[in-house]
Amino acid sequence: MNASASPANKLDGYEIPRSRMIEHLRNHYKIKDEKVLEVMNRLPRHQFVPEALKSQAYKDNALPISAGQTISQPFIVARMTELLELEPKDRVLEIGAGSGYQTAILASLARKIFAVERIPGLAKAALEKLRKLDFQNVSIRTADGTNGWEVYAPFDAILVAAGSPSVPEPLLRQLKIGGKFIIPIGEDQKTQTLVRITRTDNGSENENFGPCAFVPLIGEYGWE
Repeated sequence: MNASASPANKLDGYEIPRSRMIEHLRNHYKIKDEKVLEVMNRLPRHQFVPEALKSQAYKDNALPISAGQTISQPFIVARMTELLELEPKDRVLEIGAGSGYQTAILASLARKIFAVERIPGLAKAALEKLRKLDFQNVSIRTADGTNGWEVYAPFDAILVAAGSPSVPEPLLRQLKIGGKFIIPIGEDQKTQTLVRITRTDNGSENENFGPCAFVPLIGEYGWE
């Protein structure tokens, strides 16, 4: 499945809050990539949150899911996706699949998504939701995401959906020359800076996109 498919095109009762979310992303946060906005306007975010929180699914904040994790604020999902500048042919590595919502957005824009989630229950539930929405271009495995997924490297793009103390070296090695890598980096587990890394022939170039807050990236090259 890719951007031509539409899992939420049928009426589901959430068209109005979803449309308001998109207008807020476009007008307040200045998200400019219409492909990202169009995908987010189709995807049923309410299907990726706990039953008790469905009414809050399209509000401008992160929401708790199981195992002490969160589904990211719509703005940060849109911004990270936009910064990757994905093409339909791209192969993407996602670290921290969580609820599967960000995975679904990536899978709507790129050819193949390889997602790593360290919590088995989350990985299983995310894959079930994605299959139910007819995404066939996603592979999810349970492992230490800071080690990446080397057998399928190199990747055109990498997205890390958890805050790391530094850039995990295995992930940078698994990025193609010219590829883009989005990761929250911070010296403590509470606050981070959103960083875009572009791999070059001589190393990498880093760009800072402001403060953010994510759950910690746990693993060999993250937090203990």
